[in-house]
Amino acid sequence: MSDDERNHHHGLQQDLRVLAKRTDRRELLRWMAFTPLIPIIGCGGTDSGGGGAASGCARIPEETAGPYPGDGSNGANALALSGIIRSDLRASIAGASGVAAGIPLTVTLTLVASDDSCTPLRGYAIYLWHCDQAGRYSMYSPGVTGENYLRGVQVTDEEGKVTFTSIFPACYSGRWPHIHFEIYPSVEATSSSRNKVATSQLALPEDVCEAVYATSGYSQSVRNLNQVSLSSDNVFSDGASTQLATVTGNTTDGYAASLVVGIKV
Repeated sequence: MSDDERNHHHGLQQDLRVLAKRTDRRELLRWMAFTPLIPIIGCGGTDSGGGGAASGCARIPEETAGPYPGDGSNGANALALSGIIRSDLRASIAGASGVAAGIPLTVTLTLVASDDSCTPLRGYAIYLWHCDQAGRYSMYSPGVTGENYLRGVQVTDEEGKVTFTSIFPACYSGRWPHIHFEIYPSVEATSSSRNKVATSQLALPEDVCEAVYATSGYSQSVRNLNQVSLSSDNVFSDGASTQLATVTGNTTDGYAASLVVGIKV
């Protein structure tokens, strides 16, 4: 949208802002029915956050799973472990006993159809994983090859949501702080990584990262964060508007991250 369009009497945009706040859906639909040629973009709202409604209908970019997916495509396969379908990712499972330390972080992903008016997608399986407080990936990195923490699968509910309880990941050299996830059409489909329908990454906001990395246990992340930016990161440099999570909380009580994830169905 051009500056002229954005600022033209503040008419349409202001009307949409007001209407988005109304609770009477029928009133909104009646107004739209008698207002021709309105260029509706996205799924509504004017929320500019990464997890807001404005980015909800955009298809999330396909990204690399990286060298440590743990989905069987590169050695280790967490998806074959008993107990991998879980919401709390902090402890290892299937005979391993390690527990990941760090500031608590809950991650809520809302899966929607980018090509079908942001319809919530129920019954999809989302596999999520990320590095630990020291920047290590379980099942791969030295010292934690025998662990499988910070990996898990959840199935989307009727609102397309999954929520994981985890810890805030480190910033390791060369990458912006991030979380990986793969999407499968069903939990049964996780039997093979070839069945995934999307792979992407969630980016964490800079101000939150700075606050977390100033706490004990994250000291090495301070220097790494200072040497990278979203614009220089090899994944997010082409734009992270649909991948930047909305994060609330504090270092005492922990944080909650949320992101709307649009895929084509």
